[in-house]
Amino acid sequence: MTNADLPVWEQRYRAPRVGLPHWAWDAPDACVLRSNASGTWEIYAWSPGESPRQLTSRSQGTWMSDISLDGRTVWWFADTDGDEFGVWQVEPFGGTGPSTGTSSGCGTGSAQPAAPALAAGYPSGLALGRDGTAYVGRSDDDGAEVWRLDPDGQEPVRIYASAEDANVTDVSLDGTLVCLEHSEHGDNRHPALRLVRPDGDAVAELWDGPGLGLSAAGFEPVEANPRMLIEHERHGRSELALWDAAGGVEELAIDLDGELSASWYPDGTALLVRRSARARADLWRYDLAERTLTSLDVPAGVVEGATARPDGDVWVWWTSAAEPPVIRDLSGAVVVAPEGVAPPPGVAVSDIEIDTPAGRLHALLTRPATPPGPNGWPAVFDVHGGPAAHDEDAYDARSAALTDAGFAVVRVNYRGSTGYGATWRDALEAAPGLVELEDVATVHAHLVEQGVIDPARTGICGGSWGGFLTLLALGTQPELWRCGAAIVPVADYVSAYADEMEALKAYDRSLFGGSPDEVPERYRQSSPITYVDEVRAPVLILAGENDPRCPIQQVHNYVQCLASAGAVHELHTYDAGHGALVVDERVAHMRLERDFLRRHLLGVEGTGSD
Repeated sequence: MTNADLPVWEQRYRAPRVGLPHWAWDAPDACVLRSNASGTWEIYAWSPGESPRQLTSRSQGTWMSDISLDGRTVWWFADTDGDEFGVWQVEPFGGTGPSTGTSSGCGTGSAQPAAPALAAGYPSGLALGRDGTAYVGRSDDDGAEVWRLDPDGQEPVRIYASAEDANVTDVSLDGTLVCLEHSEHGDNRHPALRLVRPDGDAVAELWDGPGLGLSAAGFEPVEANPRMLIEHERHGRSELALWDAAGGVEELAIDLDGELSASWYPDGTALLVRRSARARADLWRYDLAERTLTSLDVPAGVVEGATARPDGDVWVWWTSAAEPPVIRDLSGAVVVAPEGVAPPPGVAVSDIEIDTPAGRLHALLTRPATPPGPNGWPAVFDVHGGPAAHDEDAYDARSAALTDAGFAVVRVNYRGSTGYGATWRDALEAAPGLVELEDVATVHAHLVEQGVIDPARTGICGGSWGGFLTLLALGTQPELWRCGAAIVPVADYVSAYADEMEALKAYDRSLFGGSPDEVPERYRQSSPITYVDEVRAPVLILAGENDPRCPIQQVHNYVQCLASAGAVHELHTYDAGHGALVVDERVAHMRLERDFLRRHLLGVEGTGSD
């Protein structure tokens, strides 16, 4: 059977795709990218004018990679079965791959462990220097570290360690400065920045204070006295500034609304600025000498990423809900595409805007092709993860698959979402989970009042934090939901905290104001297992056996309680981590979810084949 013989929703999942290429600084025609062309998301080497060449081939896929500045060496992260715990591998750009590898460093092909003496850990950043020096961040239950790997092959040198979460972000072109993002102040949701020498000696520190985060966006591409481009929140949203090693910060007054992020043009004269506002994102050029701003005129939709090239061109990763993603230049020409049939179109979205005491609440709605019933369409609220993320007007095979199944799909950018300012993002700290569900319920009531959705045929679903919200909603808002599907969820927060990766523990301490031992009542009131006896609707749960973010034992705890309470439920586990990189697995998960929702909301028994 070819892709063309499959239902449209499955064609969207199976269509080959590529991510934005990452090019080598001193050899810009040497690039690495991700693609699912093999049926699993893997790492590929690519040069303009050629076809992508697969470098990795691992049973559960490969997600993280980088390329040395001279273009000769590709780095990729090898974990075990999706558990995110592993080591960096290196291989020549023209290596003999496809290569395999695990957290033990064993594998086949031309890849070798970058630092055999360095213990496996969770990845906490990678910065590659022009002279071949590499800075590797790793974390484990003892905290975070940064190690220097010298090009002469000496033993790794630890230049930083902290019990709190930290990452290495970049190294200057001349190799004299390394930038660290850390949370030594105890709040990794609002990190600080530090510039250090290669031996770890501190040069400059920048922290804007409690509740104000900083993010490093790259050193200025000059040899001497480079400034760091940073993103700050001093005025309630993400904006841009330049920070030098003497400690001075120059805020850039860029006349755009929304949340701003940026990267450097290679000659250092301008910034490539991405502006995100109300679920869309566009692209601008900001000239640093003239202080002028120029739109790069990309179509309406979402710029997922972009990179400025040495020849002045810009590669743009663009998409909209109705149109599949494409890697294109500013003229609209396709830069790189995988071999195979392109994805079918998606489903266009419309906007929902509701004024609330907390601010203007924004959601996205897709409508099915079938006419509504007398009380509106059957509906699914598909709740995004993160929570520091947001739904956009971008191609989404998941949302389109649910719409094709006959549902109106509602995606709420609740308080806690990014893209709407720092106050909106941090509002969930008052009562994590419960705050977001207040917003979901507000949109639910609005659409019922407008006759858009049928309250008797409305379910809720989501993955990761969205899975957590799904289970919490079924227990705290049982009158609203006729069924719920939770993918890789937090279900028992105290148990999840005990077993999750250290960086997530740090995140939870920041979010809740302490650990479960320190603030037990806050965890209790936000944990789905607290309300499991109130669940009345059928529940579907999909969970990864090797998930370090939402560990499997806490899911089993919740399911046991569901069984004891006599609740209708299904549990499906799979041999991977926090979601699947294997296309077949993703298709199987969506088929299970579609069948479950159609059965309980539409009364339709089926195999998900239509």
